[in-house]
Amino acid sequence: MTKPDPRRLAMAAGLLALAPLCAEYVTGYDDSTGDPLALAAGLLIFGPLYGAPALLIRETARRLGLGWPAILALAAAFGVLQAGVVDQSLFSGGYRDIPYWEEMVRPTYVAPLGLAAHTTLSFVAGHAVWSFGVPIALTEGLHPRLSRTPWLRAPGLVTAAVLYLAAAALVLRDHLRTEDDHASAAQIGGSLAAVALLVLFALSRRARHRSARHDAVREGAPPRPVIVAAGGLVAGLVFDLLPSTWAGVAAGLAVIALCGAVAARLARSPGWTVRHTAALAAGALTARAAVGFFAAPLGEVAPVAKYAHNVAFLTGAVLLGVLASRDPT
Repeated sequence: MTKPDPRRLAMAAGLLALAPLCAEYVTGYDDSTGDPLALAAGLLIFGPLYGAPALLIRETARRLGLGWPAILALAAAFGVLQAGVVDQSLFSGGYRDIPYWEEMVRPTYVAPLGLAAHTTLSFVAGHAVWSFGVPIALTEGLHPRLSRTPWLRAPGLVTAAVLYLAAAALVLRDHLRTEDDHASAAQIGGSLAAVALLVLFALSRRARHRSARHDAVREGAPPRPVIVAAGGLVAGLVFDLLPSTWAGVAAGLAVIALCGAVAARLARSPGWTVRHTAALAAGALTARAAVGFFAAPLGEVAPVAKYAHNVAFLTGAVLLGVLASRDPT
């Protein structure tokens, strides 16, 4: 029996820690903002809740030879599961007594479905990109030679799954105990159906991804990683600053479609590498960290603590992007 590779275990541990930072801490929206002890304690739940799915998504994709469209589809599936079933924020009219919640929900509320188009797009795309896609891309960029190989064996995968289920159960229990708005059976069923469809779509991309390797565009070279990062930065800023209106929803969908089309086109070039993917993720993460300066934290957070938090995470996002997208030569 071969010994576990410490490099792969280190990569897995890095992703386990990075995913919750990208998902929950980078904008500094909660009352834990600027409080190192509270942030560290929160990782006991957020690590399994976000890091474990990121690992499961990444390991599934690398074992089955899936590309980024499938990774993002699996990430979106976990996003729907999180917002629609676990914390049920997707169907809440007043989640956690957040003062601006109604302002986000009311303009695009769809009564027959019991949800708002704006928050649905924001939550699902936010989880797919920032909670899971960005940390996967950045972690793989830190060690390109291991970016296409599995990092965990069966015991590690089982552990990740158990950790996620335990954390999700705790969050669901807390929601049912403390919140008034609970998803209906039909809403939960619809969410699970959407999860299943996204997983099926991801798995269906396996054959297409393999055949596409032989059809790569041989003309030209992709932009330098710094240019790709700038594109991710602009796209992330535009998406995050859109209003919670139907026009904002339409613009958000347009941003996602345009970015997806451009990235897919560029990625077909043989010159596109893990560095470019990491650079795109770094730009998106930097955008979210920058938007955090305009976020008003929940609860009583001193301005010094808030802005120190924002500066630290913005600096961390930039440095991590530089490390993950650097030329290894």
